[in-house]
Amino acid sequence: MTRLAPRDEAELAEAIRAANADDRPLTLTGFGSKTRLGRPATGEELSLAALEGVTLYEPEELVLSARAGTPLAKIEALLEAHDQHLAFEPMDYGPLLGLGSGEGSIGGLVAVGGGGPRRVKAGALRDHLLGFRCVTGRGEIVKSGGRVMKNVTGYDLSKLVAGSYGTLAALTEVTFKALPRPETEQTLLLTGLGEEAGAAALRQASGSPYEPSGLALLPELAAPLLLAVNAAAIRLEGPTISVARRLDDLRALLAERGGAFETLAQAESAALWRALRDAAPVAGQPGQAWRVSVAPSDGYALVAALREAEAPLLAHFYDWAGGLVWLCFEPAPEAHAALLRTAVGRLGGHATLIRASAEVRAAVDVFQPQARALAALTRRVKESFDPAHILERGRLRAEF
Repeated sequence: MTRLAPRDEAELAEAIRAANADDRPLTLTGFGSKTRLGRPATGEELSLAALEGVTLYEPEELVLSARAGTPLAKIEALLEAHDQHLAFEPMDYGPLLGLGSGEGSIGGLVAVGGGGPRRVKAGALRDHLLGFRCVTGRGEIVKSGGRVMKNVTGYDLSKLVAGSYGTLAALTEVTFKALPRPETEQTLLLTGLGEEAGAAALRQASGSPYEPSGLALLPELAAPLLLAVNAAAIRLEGPTISVARRLDDLRALLAERGGAFETLAQAESAALWRALRDAAPVAGQPGQAWRVSVAPSDGYALVAALREAEAPLLAHFYDWAGGLVWLCFEPAPEAHAALLRTAVGRLGGHATLIRASAEVRAAVDVFQPQARALAALTRRVKESFDPAHILERGRLRAEF
């Protein structure tokens, strides 16, 4: 099978129009770091790697635009040189998927909506995406959004393309708001509690006025992280004086729960949250990995239900104060989907199969099955961008 590699936006539009004429599905790639996410690709490869380069960066305005094939590592290095960052904390899926680190593109990151632990404070990737340029499945070049955040009347298309896995359009350029890097960070560890009590402590910290930017619980000994069992980790960021004061206040708030406190200084704290961002506690296990979103108060209840059902869990941990649960199971032909989705269904969350073989991902619903009305809306949105289902056919759902 040939590999299409357009050199610019015009060639990309021409390639998509030609595929439409031949009813030839296309699979979008950058550097291939996320091809193992979602259902297996079946179309001809359309590489966006040549659409590379930062097209605009104004540090004083906190805005950056880059073509979709620009390596994320290049963008992060540029921002770091100006003491800025992408505050949603981009996840690196490479270690989890058995690939190298730092190999993804900015377009691929937007396509999968890859954010990290700081979501509890800074929001999701889509909240930082100011605008984009793309080519739809019709072969039309579209520009949406701009260089500033403002209230508008109309549909915010950035919310649609972020996390759409390329099924709506091929991104050619994205514009993000950047933010100053915090002056310092420290992490308060609370150990010696049970798993349920540790999860409750995270929720209490989440509701406090001390502005935590990370809230995670490691219920099993995670060798790469060198933390004790049931370590509740609470990150604070900002001016040094502010962080020190808030740490003291947070200790006082949580002291009545018992347990022991430990503080990680900046370097140790940063290393911990990079590992959690990239799901290291489950990435290091050989099984099938799921990412489950529930209400923070239901995170522990989900794991308890799985234990009661004797699910073969190899590892798990909680992020977002319990609202995000990473799970790793012993391999099975159906990836334990029925058991997990039964437990998730009772709690009103959704589960996504992140790591499994291509054969398993082809046979199992990788993404949470949608209710009929939502599925119909999803199809209408898809067909408004890509009526012939040329882009990423079958990537999200077998039926389209």
